[in-house]
Amino acid sequence: MQTTSLLGCLLFMIATVSARSLKDTPAVSHDLIRHVNQIPNGGWTAGVNRHFEGMNMAQAKRLCGVLDNGVAPQHIKRTVAENIPATFDARAQWGSECPSVNDIRDQGSCGSCWAFGAAEAMTDRICIANKGASNPPLSAEDLVSCCVLVCGMGCDGGVPLMAWLYYTTSGVVTGGPYDSNVGCYPYQVAACDHHVNGTLQPCGAELPTPSCNQTCADGADWVGDKHFGSTFYGVSANVAAIQTEILTHGPVEGAFTVFADFLNYKSGVYYYVSGDELGGHAIKILGWGTENGIDYWLVANSWNEDWGDNGFFKIRRGTDECGIESGVVAGLPK
Repeated sequence: MQTTSLLGCLLFMIATVSARSLKDTPAVSHDLIRHVNQIPNGGWTAGVNRHFEGMNMAQAKRLCGVLDNGVAPQHIKRTVAENIPATFDARAQWGSECPSVNDIRDQGSCGSCWAFGAAEAMTDRICIANKGASNPPLSAEDLVSCCVLVCGMGCDGGVPLMAWLYYTTSGVVTGGPYDSNVGCYPYQVAACDHHVNGTLQPCGAELPTPSCNQTCADGADWVGDKHFGSTFYGVSANVAAIQTEILTHGPVEGAFTVFADFLNYKSGVYYYVSGDELGGHAIKILGWGTENGIDYWLVANSWNEDWGDNGFFKIRRGTDECGIESGVVAGLPK
């Protein structure tokens, strides 16, 4: 009994020290940036991303909001496409008729990446399925605030697969960025400032999950504004299977493990070099290619356009880099 008590006390002390050290560690690491950029033919370039200026590592960690509910998705069985192109970019394929494919959203100081990756891919797939006849922006806020019991804990993380389940059972209303007045339920987490003397709340400030308000800001009927999925599924961790899924139906939601060096990504094909693990992060995968001999996935992040390559990044393909090929989920619109 005494041994158990001492062990529990020790674990609590370790967790407390760890949390304190994260709060004392800046998210922007000049040492990491130098280390990455000194690697000969390293494949990617690190630098200071304005998105993380002034943040500490604990605040950055909260943005990695993918939770694991222990439920393995049922993988779709699909015949792999013949003659898969060496390079593919959904923006070039569908971007003119479906502008959402080009979008970079901003999750703000909320661990809602799981909802953003889902809402973005759902939005694109609706438009692609109807051949550009309509491109309604699905609301990440509906998932964050109204799918709390099914999907997870809102701004404190969620499960990508469950977002797609919610899409098929409850539907998702429309909604644009914060303060955009676009759609039924725009994003409710306010924009933030990257500088201490800014006029808005500082980026990284922990915000509670907004309550679910089932009233359309644009006056539309909440139930009538719902868009539904017909099915949801996982995509096997196989490069050709993921490529086939994107070629056939559009961008997919993926998830991977974020390490500290990723916060400093600027360009090139990312692969893990150095730094502590921060957590799981969900994104939208929209293409692939090869750069300087390194195969990559093309990915849209939800950290605004002031991070990375105008909000996008490339990550090594074919090696399940940081688990990028093991957490792909998707679904089809009704």
